[in-house]
Amino acid sequence: MPDTTSFPTFGPNNNLKMTKFFFTILSVLVLNLPVWAQRTSTISSEVPPLVVIINVEQMRVDYIQRYWDKFQSDGFKRLYSEGAVCSNTRLDLHVQKISTGAATLFTGVYPSIHGIVNDSWYDRLKEKEIRCVGDDFYLTVGSDSHEGECSAVKLLSPTIGDIMKIYSNNRSKVFSVAMNDVSAIFSAGHAADAAYWFDTQSGNMISSSYYLDVFPDWVRVFNDKKFADLYSSRDWNTLLPVTSYTESLNDDYILEKGYYGKWNTFPYSMKKLYHNAGSYKFLKTTPFGNTIIKDFAVELIDAEKLGQDNIPDLLCVSFTSMDYENGSFGPSSVEMEDTYLRLDQEIASLLNYIDKKTGKGNSLVLLTSTNSGTYPINYLKEEFHMPVGEVSPENMTALLKSYLNILYGQGDWIEQDADQQIYLNHDLIEKKGLLLTDVQRKVASFINQFEGVKIALPASAFEEGDHVKSQLATISNSFNFKRSGDILYSFEDGWQPVYKFKRTIYNDNSHIPLVWFGNKIKKGKIIQPDNALDIVPTILEILNIPVPDSCSGQILEKVLW
Repeated sequence: MPDTTSFPTFGPNNNLKMTKFFFTILSVLVLNLPVWAQRTSTISSEVPPLVVIINVEQMRVDYIQRYWDKFQSDGFKRLYSEGAVCSNTRLDLHVQKISTGAATLFTGVYPSIHGIVNDSWYDRLKEKEIRCVGDDFYLTVGSDSHEGECSAVKLLSPTIGDIMKIYSNNRSKVFSVAMNDVSAIFSAGHAADAAYWFDTQSGNMISSSYYLDVFPDWVRVFNDKKFADLYSSRDWNTLLPVTSYTESLNDDYILEKGYYGKWNTFPYSMKKLYHNAGSYKFLKTTPFGNTIIKDFAVELIDAEKLGQDNIPDLLCVSFTSMDYENGSFGPSSVEMEDTYLRLDQEIASLLNYIDKKTGKGNSLVLLTSTNSGTYPINYLKEEFHMPVGEVSPENMTALLKSYLNILYGQGDWIEQDADQQIYLNHDLIEKKGLLLTDVQRKVASFINQFEGVKIALPASAFEEGDHVKSQLATISNSFNFKRSGDILYSFEDGWQPVYKFKRTIYNDNSHIPLVWFGNKIKKGKIIQPDNALDIVPTILEILNIPVPDSCSGQILEKVLW
């Protein structure tokens, strides 16, 4: 029998998963083979036994200072008082979404390389829009819904967990937990032991057959407790007397849209929200969703015996921060403050449990976010008279279609208009005998005329030139030749898109929190600018794992002893 101990093993469905995994990342790692071949997979006893990355989605850096006096001592305060606080960390992306942010944060490269340019994009070969994690080749594990038909196949780069898996000969355990499938999958990567997320249809924590062949018994036991039903029968009241939330606007602030445009004051009936939502999706916008994630993470650490040997393990935990309702309440709402005061308790509980399992200060803990929250336009305009406004991409596209019909004749010139991207009909352009670059430039020039648009650029501009060192670097770093649109545009500062037929999910704040805590971390505050791409190489340095050439960031030496 041949010796296969030097290859990662993936469980019962070995051949399929090994083939999928290696084809996905082999091209990225091949340049590093000489380096990796010279290293053994022996992990130093000095490295932390467990790395826990806490990702709080849509977390603004100013929340900590704003709510500081109301936080307890062993949650956010413990991280910020005893850890290395990078106060000027940026995650500069053209389209700032959980998808693009998570993929970038956990791979250490930009969308131009890892390929996740948006939540979805237009696939010219399939002639349809495809979702970044959607994959009907795989089945839901843990429920009868379709919410587990997902994979990491479209992620073109290895994550921090993938690198740990390869270096340890698959002995490192890698898991992720999140409310959203995108956060769970892109933080886990390709080779993770499992990625778990919340199923809004069943209320269960589920996964995909991409990761699991057999659903663990301990997860079944957790799901049998029916936490989603439990929290859906409760009311959401403020943790403290509502009059004490002086850091926030009045609870009945007139510009707050609230749930379904009609409920914007405490207390909130979870039964009413469940009835209106028709699913458990609303839990993502309440503190109860964070409680489910924390409780599941604690169960996972115990059941999977994370951090119990000298091979470092990885756990990525993603908490939501009002999630889709951020725009309905805003960063200055009582709802947001109460969410963070309760999240503070969940993080304290998680940190204390990690100490219990691995020893106090032995593990490495990171606090960060894949994106940040933005103030609503109406709030900035009415309260502060800021020069902000709204742009209607739908109106822009309608006018663009008319313009192209006049210029080139009748036809379906636009295949897809996505977030700040426009996909042209290449077949029609070729059929008409037109040059694609000429049409792209005409369209970009047209889009540049709209109020609120900062700049629109044709794809040819990135294919022909290098914009990395210019003011266009953010768009350039996010441009992927095969997946991005023909036109990429950005908005003026303070301007936001508004849609008639879909919810606006937009963010223009690239400033994210980053705190390092625990093993090998030097307490202090770093005010010099740094990049979110630096997270992956710095973790690898702490783990004594060589940094692959695929990583674009630098090691943050100032956070290390």
